[in-house]
Amino acid sequence: VVPPPPPLLTMGSRSTFKIRLVACVVCVAGLCTLVSTRGGGRSLGTAAAPPSARGLGRSSHRASLHIPNSHWFDGAAPVNSRESMTDTYKRSLKGLDENFHKRITILGSTGSIGTQTLDIVDTHPDKFEVVGLAAGSNIERLSDQIIKYKPRAVALSNKDKIKDLKDLLVARGCEEMPEIFEGDEGVVEVAKYGNAETVVTGIVGCAGLLPTVAAIKAGKDIALANKETLISGGPVILPLLQEHGTKCVPADSEHSAIFQSLQGVPPGGLRKVILTASGGAFRDWDAKDLHKVKLEDALKHPNWDMGAKITIDSATLMNKGLEVIEAHYLFGTPYDDIDVVVHPQSIIHSMIETQDSSVIAQLGWPDMRLPLLYSITWPHRMKMPYDRLDLVKLGQMTFKEPDRQKYPCLDLAYAAGRAGGSMTAALNAANEQAVAMFRKGEIGYLDIPNLIEYTMEGHKNQHIANPTLEDIVNVDSWAREYGATYSKNQELVA
Repeated sequence: VVPPPPPLLTMGSRSTFKIRLVACVVCVAGLCTLVSTRGGGRSLGTAAAPPSARGLGRSSHRASLHIPNSHWFDGAAPVNSRESMTDTYKRSLKGLDENFHKRITILGSTGSIGTQTLDIVDTHPDKFEVVGLAAGSNIERLSDQIIKYKPRAVALSNKDKIKDLKDLLVARGCEEMPEIFEGDEGVVEVAKYGNAETVVTGIVGCAGLLPTVAAIKAGKDIALANKETLISGGPVILPLLQEHGTKCVPADSEHSAIFQSLQGVPPGGLRKVILTASGGAFRDWDAKDLHKVKLEDALKHPNWDMGAKITIDSATLMNKGLEVIEAHYLFGTPYDDIDVVVHPQSIIHSMIETQDSSVIAQLGWPDMRLPLLYSITWPHRMKMPYDRLDLVKLGQMTFKEPDRQKYPCLDLAYAAGRAGGSMTAALNAANEQAVAMFRKGEIGYLDIPNLIEYTMEGHKNQHIANPTLEDIVNVDSWAREYGATYSKNQELVA
């Protein structure tokens, strides 16, 4: 019998760190005070009995790993071990010369991650070759990319538009027609296709999990821009990376900042991970006014230009909660040693504290191309024509504690992470369902954390400590179905 999840976290103690700016990667001493957050006192209430959790029983074969939530372990990113330091050193010695050439496949090529990755390719077309592209339904943009970058394999997950894509390519005079795959299974085929060395995973949501698994099994390194891969599938992904000897390099700004800050830190040197958050669209709102929120309000991010789903996640701070779980799996960090601080300027993208109490951070203007670039060139530093950080122009940086009343999703994420197993998959799917319903006008903004909590409570009796990939996929499906019943149950209660 799997026990129910442990109670949610209680508020941790405040931690003060001194900061001294050195460069864009800095050791930080005397600039500001950071406030540690380790989850809150939110408790799960009762919920109606969940629909049939088909397929959620324990499988006879478990290709998964038990991840300790309160102890350090070997994470997905190539850091914190003797082997990773040796490998990084050997890669660095090869240098970034005229012989550097990287073959890449981009999943989610028409979205924000994909287009910014291709912008990097445009800057150094002699350094990169696009082997494969996968998109959802934007055939106009995808056809432009096919003609320009000449990939050998392409996938379109929307099967209904395959013929339109082919007709469009013919009409536009495409001279080198790629092999075209269709549907979600087609995306999986492109993920493992050909001689691509690195696969950039820019597909939003849990839809990116199976293609990532396929790429790992094909021996391709992962530039991880899809956080749900580890949030939902961490217990499965970690042993796969070890089995196939592939590297997983984070491509989002916060985890890239941690990864960059860890370069050169010896095994055992990491003491704490400090994630920075912009505070999202409502960082300057009072919590009592959040009942007035409309969709257009939640889509106004003050610093970053991102897709709708991740922008809403930033507004609820669920984005940061998911990043806490991802940091746990990437860097093998216990949840007690992962903190969050609101940093409105989004200049320090995240930090680490080492055992000697030094704090190392990565700084830069908000630009997603920087972490994407490092994820496909690591450990090298490729010269780019981007705006350089000017500390005098910046003037100041400020930090504050997350308002736990305003951001209840943060506590829910810590709770799911501590429960471990399949609970993080349930959390992630419930959040995706809640955001989708909010965007459709089916629930209000304040219903988002309530729906997530409702689904987590419903999953407690179905919780699987060591889920397989099949379990994770089934939990994801169940949680969406169960979350969709939230509004009806609330109407019955009312």
